[in-house]
Amino acid sequence: MSEMAFIDTLFAEIEARKAADPATSYSAQLLADLPRAAKKLGEEGVEAALAAIGEDDAALLGEAADVMYHLLVVLAARGLTPAQMIDELQRRQGTSGLAEKAARPQSAS
Repeated sequence: MSEMAFIDTLFAEIEARKAADPATSYSAQLLADLPRAAKKLGEEGVEAALAAIGEDDAALLGEAADVMYHLLVVLAARGLTPAQMIDELQRRQGTSGLAEKAARPQSAS
């Protein structure tokens, strides 16, 4: 199975958990509570960043997998898909990261 096929399969499993009982499914719990799912995504992102600078490759890969899972849950909870995320990455391809960042609207802070 290709990597993208696996991501699609995992995402389909997460989407199916929307109908599951939150008492028996962690994914269903997160899907029913977007703020909690978003918080978990943030926590896992921090853990991945810390693993990147202070732990071995196995720890980083484990944290990266946690980030990916929680990102897929948040996408599903918002009604978005990995394909839409890939489309956005493809739209940005060939654009300097500095130029792309400079073109973003500035926040009011």
